Amino acid sequence: MSRGFVKEDDSQQPPIIPPRAALPPNTPNYVTPRGLEQLREELAGLEAERARAEANRDNDTDRTRQLSLLNGQLSQLNSRIASAKVVDPRSQPTDEVRFGATVTLRTRSGGKVGFERKFTIVGVDEASVAEGKVAFVAPVARVVQGAKLGQLVTLKLGPREEEVEVTGIAYDGGL
Repeated sequence: MSRGFVKEDDSQQPPIIPPRAALPPNTPNYVTPRGLEQLREELAGLEAERARAEANRDNDTDRTRQLSLLNGQLSQLNSRIASAKVVDPRSQPTDEVRFGATVTLRTRSGGKVGFERKFTIVGVDEASVAEGKVAFVAPVARVVQGAKLGQLVTLKLGPREEEVEVTGIAYDGGL
C-alpha cells in the first residue's frame, strides 16, 4: 500500500511551543511592577492548567502532548520572570521620557498637523496596541526615550518622516 494512504501518527511530533515576545539579545528584560504581576498571574494560570492536565487520564497521548506544551511554556515564562528587572515608573525623572512614561506626541509636520498620539512605554511582555502600551524596544519608543517636554523628534513611519513634539510626559506607578 502506498504511504500516501496511511494515517501518520501526529502524536509523535513534538508540540510547537509559541515563542514569547521578542527581546533583542543582550537587552535587559525591563518590566513595570504591574508587568511583573501579570507575568506571575500567567505563571499561576499555567501551573493550574498543568495540574488539570496531569489529573486528566482520558487520553494518555493527548495528555502527554498537552503536558509537553505546558512545560515548554512554563520554562519560557520562568526564564522571563527570572530575568525581569523591575523599573518603578515613579522613580523616573518626570521631565524626560523614560521607561514607564505615558507620552503624548503632537504632529508638527510631515503628517496630519495637530494629530495627537498617546502611548505608555512598557516591557515586551506587557505591550498591547489595544491598550496603548508600546514595548521599550519598539522603534517609536526608542526614538522618544530621552526626549524632554516640548522637544521635537522625528518619527520614521514607513517611507515617510513625521516631526512630532513631546507635549506630555506622565508616570503612573500602577500602570
